[in-house]
Amino acid sequence: MAQKTPMEPKTKFNTWYVVLAVAGVLLLQYFYGLSQQVEPIPYSTFEKMLNEGQIKSVAISDKQIVGEFKTPHEGKSRFVTTRVEPPELADKLAQKGVEFRGVVESTLFRDILSWILPIALFFGVWWFLIRRMAGQQGVGGFMSIGKSHAKIYVESDTRVTFADVAGVDEAKEELKEIVEFLKNPQDYGRLGARIPKGILLVGPPGTGKTLLARAVAGEAGVKFFSISGSEFVEMFVGVGAARVRDLFETARRDAPAIIFIDELDALGRARGMSGIVGGHDEREQTLNQLLAELDGFDPSTGVVLLSATNRPEILDPALLRAGRFDRQVLVDRPDKKGRVQILNVHIKKIRLAPDVDLEKVAALTTGFTGADLANLVNEAALMATRRRAEQVAMEDFTAGIERIVAGLEKRNRVMNPREREVVAYHEMGHALTALALPGTDEVHKVSIIPRGIGALGYTIQRPTDDRYIMTRAELLNRIAVLLGGRAAEKLVFDHLSTGAADDLAKVTDIARSMVMRFGMDERLGHVSYDAGGPGFLGQQGGQTYLERRYSEDTAKHIDEAVKRIVDETFARVLGILGDNRAILERCARTLLQKETLVEAELRDLTRDLKPAAPVRRAAE
Repeated sequence: MAQKTPMEPKTKFNTWYVVLAVAGVLLLQYFYGLSQQVEPIPYSTFEKMLNEGQIKSVAISDKQIVGEFKTPHEGKSRFVTTRVEPPELADKLAQKGVEFRGVVESTLFRDILSWILPIALFFGVWWFLIRRMAGQQGVGGFMSIGKSHAKIYVESDTRVTFADVAGVDEAKEELKEIVEFLKNPQDYGRLGARIPKGILLVGPPGTGKTLLARAVAGEAGVKFFSISGSEFVEMFVGVGAARVRDLFETARRDAPAIIFIDELDALGRARGMSGIVGGHDEREQTLNQLLAELDGFDPSTGVVLLSATNRPEILDPALLRAGRFDRQVLVDRPDKKGRVQILNVHIKKIRLAPDVDLEKVAALTTGFTGADLANLVNEAALMATRRRAEQVAMEDFTAGIERIVAGLEKRNRVMNPREREVVAYHEMGHALTALALPGTDEVHKVSIIPRGIGALGYTIQRPTDDRYIMTRAELLNRIAVLLGGRAAEKLVFDHLSTGAADDLAKVTDIARSMVMRFGMDERLGHVSYDAGGPGFLGQQGGQTYLERRYSEDTAKHIDEAVKRIVDETFARVLGILGDNRAILERCARTLLQKETLVEAELRDLTRDLKPAAPVRRAAE
């Protein structure tokens, strides 16, 4: 027997509109018919017709006289006229044999309206403003305050499949069995297995977690309930828990279906982290309700819960235990192969020139997420459009990468000749150090055109491949490249400037990580002193003075080790640039003239560059 579904609110409203429309038409018809039967006449005409004996009967009120003709006058059998107070009116009526009576005019309805209408108008305006304010704050109407705000998509609305998702092959494989279960739930459990109750998509922002969830719904062809974790928590206590209940009940009615909660950390933050004494705040009540729903969640009903977060380290442990979010799927930044796949997906909408090499573009975009690559393709298309080109060329992709990484060019920011010279030597110091050191990333471009907020110049290096581990020598080479700009200033001008502030911050972070996290100082041994460390997805942790787990003597040794690494590397860079002083001068003069040098030009200018000696071992 089919289950009866309640009439939707939209259907009820349409029915009432029809009823009101019919009542309005009938009312207009009544007044129109009345106006066609009653003829308004002047009082003088009334007296004349009265004298002529044409009046059959009248009803007299304080202000009007309503009567009936003996014979219809101009097609109308009744009349109305404004009363004029003659004292002999009653005598005339009696003489002419006209039936007449007095009518007491009732003002009750008018008096009631005079009180009710202003009050109703006041409450109507108040109700409208309250509903509008509630809608702007996400609360909605008072009757629907506990209803879920999830957006419901059907297969035709989703329009996303696994073919639209690239660069995350492992995550796609993990989610394909979810699709198979939603399509054939009976066949999937024939050996006693059950589908995971919840799947948590974990990864940095922009890696495609939401897109993956929508692709699962598109592949399975089921309803997709999408809601953000922040939409559960409101200013009213108990609203979040009610919305959780309503969301799961709605999904069960429409099973098979997928519930997708984006930004789960807004809802599932570990209890006790809010700082409220006792911990009984609205967020915790909402989280408790979600935990209860997951406990009573029957996977055989065909409802799957997907969630996404980029901060899994702050989630409540009760959410992550087995039986709730059974499976965690990492959606990480794509490697070079994945970036090529993602670029192939996004370039379908643009017209490419033959010189575009996606392998080179992928090599220049190490660390880019899927969202970054989509933005890059769009920026390249915009660059080509600005220069009135028919196709998007490789130069547009290069310009787009520079726009994203370094910022917008600021050619109107005019530097004096002395500053331009300092910046030119600074950038060439970076470039020559990178070219002289073995195993460093290739230098792609050097420019002294200001970009972004504070960059007066920039040097772009192109990684040859993706790296996941680095040796001590490679980290020291990276520090050396960062110190190349300041070393060039010291060597040429014998002074230091503020232009290396960002370089020094990065150098200090790398050196301190080598000493405290990676145990790369033999005096301190193979011990990690960084209790905080980075977060799960690379967020920088830290520790205060009270959280340190080492002595003041150890802290002194750490500072000395960090300074020793930086000082020794700076001296090494001074030696590299000193051995290639003539090349530094030649390259800097050319850079001042052209403002930008690309890879081929740098290769021609540095053919006789002397390579740096290998770095010494830490024990030496």
